[in-house]
Amino acid sequence: MKVTGLALVPPPSASDLPKVTPELLASVLARYSRSNDGLAAILEKVDLANPDASIDRILKFVDYGHASIGGLTGGLAIALDDVSMWLAYKIFEISQMADGQESSTRYITMNASNLPTAAEIGMPDDLIRRWQTLQAKAFASYNSEYARLDAAALANPELVRLPPAATPAVVTRLRKNYALDRARYFIPFATRTNLGLVQSSRMWAQTVKHLDSLPQLEARAAAKAIRDVLLKISPRLMRHSVAEKSYEEQARQELAVSFKLGLERLSIAPLADEVWVHVDRATPPFLAETQPLSEALRHRTNRYAYQGAATRRMRVTFAWNNMAVAELRDLNRHRTGHRYTPLIQAGFYLPPEIKHTDHAALLNEQADLTRELMQRGSPAYVYSLLLGAQTPFEHSTHADKFIYEAELRTGMGAHSRYAEHLSAALLEFFKQVPEAKDWVVEGTAEPE
Repeated sequence: MKVTGLALVPPPSASDLPKVTPELLASVLARYSRSNDGLAAILEKVDLANPDASIDRILKFVDYGHASIGGLTGGLAIALDDVSMWLAYKIFEISQMADGQESSTRYITMNASNLPTAAEIGMPDDLIRRWQTLQAKAFASYNSEYARLDAAALANPELVRLPPAATPAVVTRLRKNYALDRARYFIPFATRTNLGLVQSSRMWAQTVKHLDSLPQLEARAAAKAIRDVLLKISPRLMRHSVAEKSYEEQARQELAVSFKLGLERLSIAPLADEVWVHVDRATPPFLAETQPLSEALRHRTNRYAYQGAATRRMRVTFAWNNMAVAELRDLNRHRTGHRYTPLIQAGFYLPPEIKHTDHAALLNEQADLTRELMQRGSPAYVYSLLLGAQTPFEHSTHADKFIYEAELRTGMGAHSRYAEHLSAALLEFFKQVPEAKDWVVEGTAEPE
């Protein structure tokens, strides 16, 4: 694992702007909130050549809360190279205020050389060889199915949905995507990837504290590596980023639930789709909703447009019983509200183009290892999962955010499985909010 921090400075064209460190920026703005002098007057008292002394002087002026100060540091960028897909998923889950990107699966090395070591993930010593063998077999299944599907699409172009007048380059790209998107369910969740996040010092401190409180060794190693980098950028504020009892206890309880449900429901048989949607339209009697839902939606020109109070105030919780980890990794990045999954294998999804029976031995071997790790109470069980593992997944948010997600995940370029899941959720949403149907644009997942 390699962690790199990036600090932003004003561009050359903005040479008249003061160049301040993140912590100096935060302290100046904090002082600004307790002064009527104006920002220019405060900056005149700041020694830019000696920012640490200025920070200390300002912070001693009054007892500022470190959290409120940390939120004023601006965007601190951190890149994490060579972390597992599980850790990337977990960081996106707990960093709800971050902007970030992860390396596309299309550009990740798909063989056993691209895995963390057994020591890095805390795999029990007597299961290391078994885990390594399983991972190698999973990559072999991925590569063989990818090659088969790519060859089939090359021989039968009608298998791939192509836009009109597609160029040869587009045809090739969509054919490769067709093969990868169907073979990817064999990819190990332990596969290494890269991600970059931008968030304030306040949110970084919370993220690092959370990581440091998790039972997985990789998470705690990431916490230390991120903290070491951020201490160079925001040293005072990152002091509040160590493991904390409430985080540790919640992590312990959630892991216990995962073991209980995981052992009860562990299966390689694919689960039939089941979706649950709950809409809460209640408003206080002294502030009743007066806007027709049509007025909240009909003025939009695309899914990014602003919606009215009728949808912004409506609470929506939606869940699926069988979200494959492959889809979970992306749906988990919709940051609004809260997402929850016990991250278990209650079934195993493969697309219709791939037969379960052709890979029964691998899937049984994988399920047996997952069972063994769960029975031992090992948090390393997450690294035995493949991207086809199906888990319950719940997301609670507001209707405007749900509508955006549904339109995005059924729209141009959306993976077919995303579209199936979100179409089912939309159908249930329309049953409870029928007047939305005329204004929500459900796509058909056309290729791009």
